[in-house]
This record gives sequence, C-alpha cells and structure tokens, in this order.
Amino acid sequence: MSKSAAKKAAGKMAETIVEHTPEPVKDKVKDKAKEKAKEKFVEGVQDKVEDGIQSKAEEASEKLESAKEKNSEKVHTKAEEAKEKVQDVLLNVREKLGKAKEAGEEFQNKMSSSNNDKTKLKSVSDIKGVNEIKSSMDIKSSTEIKSSTNIKSSKDIKTISSR
Repeated sequence: MSKSAAKKAAGKMAETIVEHTPEPVKDKVKDKAKEKAKEKFVEGVQDKVEDGIQSKAEEASEKLESAKEKNSEKVHTKAEEAKEKVQDVLLNVREKLGKAKEAGEEFQNKMSSSNNDKTKLKSVSDIKGVNEIKSSMDIKSSTEIKSSTNIKSSKDIKTISSR
C-alpha cells in the first residue's frame, strides 16, 4: 500500500467516525483538533523563525570574525610601522643630543680657557718699575696744549705729489 492510498483510507475512516459520533463529542473533538492544529502551526512558525534567526546570527558572527581578523592584521602592520618610525625618530634625537653635548663641551672648554687667561696672576716682570711711573715733569702744561691756531688747514697738508 502506498502513502497516498493509506492517507485516503485514513481520511475515509475519519469521515465515518465523525458521522457516527454524537454532537457534544464532535464539538469537543473539533475544539481539540483546532487547539492541536494551532499548536502545530505555532511550533512550525517558531521553528522557522528560530532557524532563520539562528542562520542570520551565524552569518553575522562569521562576518564579525572575518572583520576582526582583518582589523587585527591591519593593527599589527600599523603597529610595526609606528614602531619603526618611533625608532627612527629616537635615533635622530639621540644623534642630535650627542652633537649638542659635544658643542656644549667645546663651549665649556672655550669658556674655561678664556677665564684662565683673565685670572692669571701677574708675574714679577709685569709689575711696573719706578722708572716707568710718570712724574710731575712728564705732565704737559697749559702752554703745550694745542689751540685752534695750531690746527693745520688743507693748504698746510703735504700731498704725495708735492714732495
């Protein structure tokens, strides 16, 4: 017996049973059948909705996972680039600080050597003797100071060609 033949036979038996049952029992059976049909329909819809939601959630999860992997790769490459740039900058700063240190040391050496020259003690030969001190005889008198009449004019100045 095939499935369709079995269904037809079951349907005919159900019809004959329904015809011979009393009305109050028919009403109860109808109510029960309606409730069972509702339950089966709701369960089927819920299953479909749950399956749909689950598949959508799985797709979203997969997309998030792939995006996460891509972003982590990008972050690592950017971090490596940033690390290299920072190292280059630090090396440049180190070189510049070394040059500044050398320049500072040279400056200190120059300053200390110039200070040493100024603070040297005078030796015995640097002290003036009695003969080098001017006396009152060496000071010019008021008559020896030149006046406006002693100033030469342009005619008095000898030129190279007139010699």
